[in-house]
Amino acid sequence: MTPGARVAAAIEVLQEMAEGLAAEQALTRWARRSRFAGSKDRAAIRDHVFDVLRCKRTAAHYGRGDSPRALMIGLLQTQGADLAALFSGEGHAPLPLVPHELDFPAPPTDEATVWNMPDWLVPHLKDSLGEGAAQAAIALQSRAPVFLRVNTPKATRSEAMETLSEAGVVTEPNPLCDTALTVTEGARKIRNSSGYQDGLVELQDAASQAVVAALPTGGRVLDYCAGGGGKALALAMDAERKVFAHDIDPRRMADLQPRAKRADVKITQLNTGDLEGLRPSIRSCATRPVRGQDRGAARLKENGR
Repeated sequence: MTPGARVAAAIEVLQEMAEGLAAEQALTRWARRSRFAGSKDRAAIRDHVFDVLRCKRTAAHYGRGDSPRALMIGLLQTQGADLAALFSGEGHAPLPLVPHELDFPAPPTDEATVWNMPDWLVPHLKDSLGEGAAQAAIALQSRAPVFLRVNTPKATRSEAMETLSEAGVVTEPNPLCDTALTVTEGARKIRNSSGYQDGLVELQDAASQAVVAALPTGGRVLDYCAGGGGKALALAMDAERKVFAHDIDPRRMADLQPRAKRADVKITQLNTGDLEGLRPSIRSCATRPVRGQDRGAARLKENGR
């Protein structure tokens, strides 16, 4: 695909999102009906879409509107792109810009637009972070770093780093946890690398790894609202633990068993009805709210222990 065709595809995805689809769902649907697109095409389109989501207010400001086309124009203007080349109307590129689309406004001055946040959130961020509010807001406008967890029963951190580097994935130790790596180069090569496919590493936020590392060893542990099961997989690295995973929507755990097999660990999935039998053995429960749900780990011990 040409760069212009990629922009047109991103506009198409943004339109589906404007009509109610979630970003991942819209991107997946586009990819399924666009088999001609290669991996680099899909990656570029994804980058356009998520760049818009992270910087939507600024994009709308420069694009003078919040339509998908206006948002892409505004975003690309902030990135210094050659708009005439991308909006050429040739092939599958979007139609050329009309005069009013080339009339870009002066840079925004209000914090909400500069920070790409809702108006109501700005004072709360200031109250919470003080002088660090602006730095945090600007940081949120860029892609987050990619973190990996080393599966220590299979490899040491140095061994995992060496294996990943052979596939073009460059990493460095992360200070938050002894199992954590920060990817500095080649993030899109991770899934096809032998280090990932052989279970030496797993994608997981460094802070989540630190939470798991702080728990005592052994015992029975329930990842109560497991989602994809990242914490359950990290917990299961301890061979002395019995790990259980539950989610109110079992579909969220669809990939958990293949991931567990790749990591060579055992995790027992539980339905909601199965929890009653475990309730008497719960000694303590630590939960952390994420997106309105408790994605916690509840430590379970057998009676009498």
